[in-house]
Amino acid sequence: MRRFAAVFMAMMLLLSASLAEEGQKAPDYVLEGYDGGVTGRNWDTNLFFARMQEKTGISFQFNQHTDEERWTERKQEIAEGDNLPDVLFKAELSGGEIRDLYEAGRIIDLSPYLEEYAPDLWKLLQEHPAWKEAITFPDGSIPALPQFNTLQNNDAMWINSQWLRRAGLEMPATAEELTEVLRAFRDKDPNGNYEKDEVPLTFIGMWELRFLAHAFGIIDNDYYLSVEDGRAVSHLTSDENRAFLTWLHELWEEGLIDQRGFAMTESVRKMTDENAPVPYGVILSYTPLTVVPVKAADQYTLLEPLTHDGEKIYRSLLGDTIRGTFAVTSACREPEKLVSWVNALYTEEGSRMAYYGLENEEYIRNEDGTWEWMMDAQTVASTTLPEATISEGGIAPGILDAAFQLEFSDAQTRTFVGQLHSLTQYSRMPFPSVILSGEDEKRIAEIQRGLSDYAETAMACFVAGDTPLTDENWEAFCRTAEEKGLTEMIGIWQKYIR
Repeated sequence: MRRFAAVFMAMMLLLSASLAEEGQKAPDYVLEGYDGGVTGRNWDTNLFFARMQEKTGISFQFNQHTDEERWTERKQEIAEGDNLPDVLFKAELSGGEIRDLYEAGRIIDLSPYLEEYAPDLWKLLQEHPAWKEAITFPDGSIPALPQFNTLQNNDAMWINSQWLRRAGLEMPATAEELTEVLRAFRDKDPNGNYEKDEVPLTFIGMWELRFLAHAFGIIDNDYYLSVEDGRAVSHLTSDENRAFLTWLHELWEEGLIDQRGFAMTESVRKMTDENAPVPYGVILSYTPLTVVPVKAADQYTLLEPLTHDGEKIYRSLLGDTIRGTFAVTSACREPEKLVSWVNALYTEEGSRMAYYGLENEEYIRNEDGTWEWMMDAQTVASTTLPEATISEGGIAPGILDAAFQLEFSDAQTRTFVGQLHSLTQYSRMPFPSVILSGEDEKRIAEIQRGLSDYAETAMACFVAGDTPLTDENWEAFCRTAEEKGLTEMIGIWQKYIR
């Protein structure tokens, strides 16, 4: 380690001397993070960082990681205090990693700097208390900054509206009405090829099917938890979940849901022949484009949440807040300057520069108020995004507002974005975003490993009829879920409800 440090210092001295000879000043800070999966992005030459330097006067030495496994290893090295940079950017820090780095003194509390040096971020936090709560530790500290995304992807219900019109039906509003629509999709040859090849509703796995549970008042998260009246609750063993599984089994028995759903991958169900008849009535996915070709996507419309007891609710998958994108380490001598630097990304101007580039250089405004790229789609993907923005490849700090995406010139894109955005009015986070203690995190992980594997398999067996949903079998399911720690897990999470 000493030899490495000596070599590193020698290299830095040579770099400083070289820069001095060329009349350049050495970088102000060392910025390190993850940016993988985007071919050709190089932070040293990326226009976003050059523009930010022109705007703020702050320059960086970049330590960019493009291999996810190596970045995971590097985060552990940082936790051990090895060669700390000044700032972690696109840091991909989990809640546990934020906690561990902060408790070890590797990253610092940024809350004392926000009001003065990040006024735009501070304003957002005051306007959205839930956003602030999601990034604040119980002691009031904020060791890492987030990305706010008001248009998070969600697993939504996309219904073939063309098939609906052919069947002479309205949009279904309840589980019962959806059942009738699926029967029509099965029986009335809505794709018009005179073959009985329609799949009324397609899904992948029990995880995706559980998004339909909202029709029975259930929006539990992946830990089978939600909050009701300030209490952590689970519907896993509830009468509502039994009724939901009973309904799914009826759909399965009638051939109304994809019989390949528990053994299929996304690549298998995706249509590869764009001229083939569309086989799907309702698609559970982030977008129809994951399943059908672009030319068929216009057939699909987002199906609003089904009504339960007069109310429409839907599970929000991620919410608006993605934690752990930016942190300042204890090695930084002037954290306020880096907080001021990142504040620009929480403004409309800075956010658009980060994700879309500059107007009249990467994109243009049309007379009708829409915007479009100045290059063709292939060039945007291969050159514009990696060379002029920090979009994709890792989650950056800042704010991504749906408003700009809703102004894109492509009508199909605007339609899908607008429909997904409309879903947010019904979406609720089942459980607030909290950071567990190390001990509780370890115990939750132990319980979840056994409970989740069991619950997902058992529920799939109920749906497919491999296990009849009798009183005896349901009681055995509930008893086993308790034995695997369901009540204990609820108790642990309850401690974190503020």
